[in-house]
Amino acid sequence: MGEPLLELRSATVDYRTANGLVPAVRGVDLRIDAGQTVGLAGESGCGKSTVAMAVLRLLPRTAAIGGEILLGGENVTEMSWGRLRAVRWAEASVVFQGAMHALNPVQRVGDQIAEPIRLHSKGSTQRVEHRVGELLEQVGLPARRARAYPHELSGGQRQRVMIAMALACSPGLIIADEPTTALDVMVQAQVLTLLSKLVDELDIGLLMISHDLSVLASTCQRLAVMYAGRIVEQGKAVDVLREPRHPYTKALAAAFPTIGDASSRLAPRGLAGDPPDPSALPTGCPFHPRCPSVMPECSGTDVLLRPVSEDRASACLLEVEP
Repeated sequence: MGEPLLELRSATVDYRTANGLVPAVRGVDLRIDAGQTVGLAGESGCGKSTVAMAVLRLLPRTAAIGGEILLGGENVTEMSWGRLRAVRWAEASVVFQGAMHALNPVQRVGDQIAEPIRLHSKGSTQRVEHRVGELLEQVGLPARRARAYPHELSGGQRQRVMIAMALACSPGLIIADEPTTALDVMVQAQVLTLLSKLVDELDIGLLMISHDLSVLASTCQRLAVMYAGRIVEQGKAVDVLREPRHPYTKALAAAFPTIGDASSRLAPRGLAGDPPDPSALPTGCPFHPRCPSVMPECSGTDVLLRPVSEDRASACLLEVEP
């Protein structure tokens, strides 16, 4: 295999607080290659968005990043601010959750798409406007919509504008952080189809972050499941979803009702409780207070992610050889 577009090696993120460091991401290993979509799943508060923001150092000043975050083989954590500005948009870009909040409400969307182009390349106004029209058509919008303001577009159209902006400088990697959460199911399907098409046509890498396993199942080749700042299961998406190995992954998969099955709708099989407070993590396995398969030794043994079969890894005592 060639050099990955993105590789995280034991990546950590700690937040400085008045009471000391609070760990939000704890030793994450992840790899994304060109032409590949990797999903990152988990409940809110598990550290998914923190991982996404750490890739381009978009976290607040209170965040301390450790380990290695290699973008095209170059460690992001060691980049100067000048180099980092050159990398953002041009080598990797982000599609944020909630386009209405990410877009400037008093600027036409065409001007917002043009901004990163002007920052990273020299060209005439006519050339930039032509590129903006190309990008809009690439995401399924007519070029004339460049003159629209965000409030004049539907939710799905605004999300397409965000994708066009992310593609503006032809990056090799796109990070999509919950890109379809605010959309209805029909528009969500259209946006997911568009993202998959762009990955195939442009041979880019896509990191898709979501709490919705059905979204990740329809778009990703590989899937990593995150809990309490760590990846607890990883493998091919179809294998992870069809036969989850970690109890947390099983609980996530079971939380979605089956269409046509009244029993699953009336008696949902969700997981009680919430992820642990990062500042007060339980001893042993962080999932053991909520785990339906908990054993006495789980409270005293913290199992890290390890191979459990070909191309599969899990962090659970149930997978440890006796």
